[in-house]
Amino acid sequence: MSRLHPVRLALLVALAAVALQVLLVPLFVGPASHIEPRDLPIAVAGPQPAAGQLAAKLTAARPGAFDVRVVADADAAIRDRDVYGAVVLGDAGPSLHIATAASPTVATLLTQATAELGQGAPVPVVDVVPTDPDDPRGAAFGAAFLPMAITAMLAGVLTFFLVRRAAARVLAIGAFAVLGGFAGAAVQRFWLGTLPGDYLAVAAGIGLFALALSAAVAGLGALIGRAGLGVGAVTFFLVGNALSGVNAAPELLPQPWGAVGQFLPIGAGATVLRSDAYFGGRGAGMQVAVLSAYAIVGLILVLSGRGGLSRTGSAES
Repeated sequence: MSRLHPVRLALLVALAAVALQVLLVPLFVGPASHIEPRDLPIAVAGPQPAAGQLAAKLTAARPGAFDVRVVADADAAIRDRDVYGAVVLGDAGPSLHIATAASPTVATLLTQATAELGQGAPVPVVDVVPTDPDDPRGAAFGAAFLPMAITAMLAGVLTFFLVRRAAARVLAIGAFAVLGGFAGAAVQRFWLGTLPGDYLAVAAGIGLFALALSAAVAGLGALIGRAGLGVGAVTFFLVGNALSGVNAAPELLPQPWGAVGQFLPIGAGATVLRSDAYFGGRGAGMQVAVLSAYAIVGLILVLSGRGGLSRTGSAES
């Protein structure tokens, strides 16, 4: 096979980079430029029939925007992550209960959307689950996921290239997940002070995310070689980051992409960590299952793929 002329090769490289840019810009900008509620779960609590009437009014005001339900205990529904916020009807009038920790963006949106309920008077706002005082806007929480995702991918790539034995690869990925979980939780909790919650629970959430992403990347490399690393980088990092909803909420992204993001490691990992840090682990069962599946399948591929036992066997022979 003849080699490409240097000029032709240079042009192909430039065209490939431009094509990638054309694909990536709308991938990131598209969801971010269409942030709005889509079946966002909220609640109404209070005496009947007033609660039911208000729920119907909120649903009709913006069709498709809110999934409104009537609950007996608004704060319990918020703490269980069943809803992002609730309008509570009391003797003094309506009040808005929110959880800034669930999503500062959603909290602001709900505050604006329910302002008219006071009929000219300010609607009292109760923050049931606030963000950490050192991270009032949740910016640090979102920013922390970029380096955690990069290092998890890097761990998978380095394991594929530098560690030859399959069992040793599993050990490397497992050790990274455990150490990365404890280190990541310690840095954000004790050094930066931006992540509350039980330290061990937060470390477990970060460790599970690290295990899932690094194992998935190394597993794809073991399955289809170096091309698998590229597939993993594009799917799990680029696409996954764009659809994760880390800085907003999955329900604010265009659908079905917001839901799809919860089946990718970054989106699932963000939900798990948020639940561990602020909600006692509640409301993230599906995402824990997603991360566990990535971890298990990835480790199986590491053990059985071309970069796993087959390479080990050839090296030993």
